[in-house]
Amino acid sequence: MNLPKRLFWDVSYESIDWEKNADFVISRVSMRGDLNDWFELKRHYGLTQIKTALLGARYLDEMTHHFFSVYFSVPKEKFRCFFTKQSNPQHWPF
Repeated sequence: MNLPKRLFWDVSYESIDWEKNADFVISRVSMRGDLNDWFELKRHYGLTQIKTALLGARYLDEMTHHFFSVYFSVPKEKFRCFFTKQSNPQHWPF
């Protein structure tokens, strides 16, 4: 898989198992990646697996949550992260 190391600054890039850690990779790239990273994600995993991973993600930032709700035509309430919001939300990133 051809994703930049900058997306995975907090883990050992070389030790990422792209299949075993697919849910982690999908949520990280969806929130922090750019358009080229998104194309690589779609090429490698496919939209069905991406949709499943994002629906089951414990946390997605608000912008990512809203975007994929529209992109996949799924109500925001169907995402797991809708019910597991942070109790102490961060400031809006500028």
